[in-house]
Amino acid sequence: MPWPTWDQAALAALVSAVIWLALRRLCPGRTRNAEPLAREFALIAALYALWRLARMLPLATTSGALARGREIDHIERALHLPSEVALQNFVLDHPWLASASSWYYAAVHVPALVAFLVWLFMRHREQFPHWRNGLALLTLGCLIIRFVRVAPPRFFPDLGYENVSDFYGLSVYTSDVQEGVSDQFAAMPSIHVGWAAVVSLGIVAVSTSAWRWVFLLHVVLTTLVVSATANHWWLDGIVAVGLLLVGLAVDNGVRRRFAGRRDPDPGPIRASEAAAVDAARS
Repeated sequence: MPWPTWDQAALAALVSAVIWLALRRLCPGRTRNAEPLAREFALIAALYALWRLARMLPLATTSGALARGREIDHIERALHLPSEVALQNFVLDHPWLASASSWYYAAVHVPALVAFLVWLFMRHREQFPHWRNGLALLTLGCLIIRFVRVAPPRFFPDLGYENVSDFYGLSVYTSDVQEGVSDQFAAMPSIHVGWAAVVSLGIVAVSTSAWRWVFLLHVVLTTLVVSATANHWWLDGIVAVGLLLVGLAVDNGVRRRFAGRRDPDPGPIRASEAAAVDAARS
């Protein structure tokens, strides 16, 4: 099933905003769940619409993309990162694993993110704005870096890479740069790994269950899958996680700054006020 278009998302955001404003004006204080739900859905739908619109910008170019892809390969070798080719060869030796990897890459990251946001809103609402803002800043960073075109590993068969999705499971790409669900040359950073990090780190940070650590598997599996399918370099995922951590830190810093402004230091008590307090106590 194709993702919603930008205009569908924009319409959903508009309707939700109208519902939120109507509930706020007509039923103040009596819609504890419906009003904030409509507000958050309107905001997220609007952000999604902007993201989809950004995909339509005239970036249908390969200028420098292949050279940058090779540069990333050289950097990874210099850093002695594990071989993506070895990982992909292992996956290709097991057809069921290749098919599962292709399916996981194409179909899991968006539903997992939506499920996380719903769970966070319903169970830990006080933490929702922090992780929503972190998600928004991460996605914004990915959109900005997208202007620097980078070819993914699957464009380098001379290095031993195969496009696994061409042979197994689903594919979100076509031969055209601007067709398909995703941009062909927006490999850096990996939005898949970034969104998976939001889910995994968010659950670990917010939940108190002993089972929360199991959900770290989502970001680990996503990182392995995007590399095994030759859709991303290791560094694509590393940069995405870094952007998320920066976004969360920025949100924390802004919150502390505004909290300081709302609760200024009352300053020293004047002598007359201190005398009045002493007199009251006596």
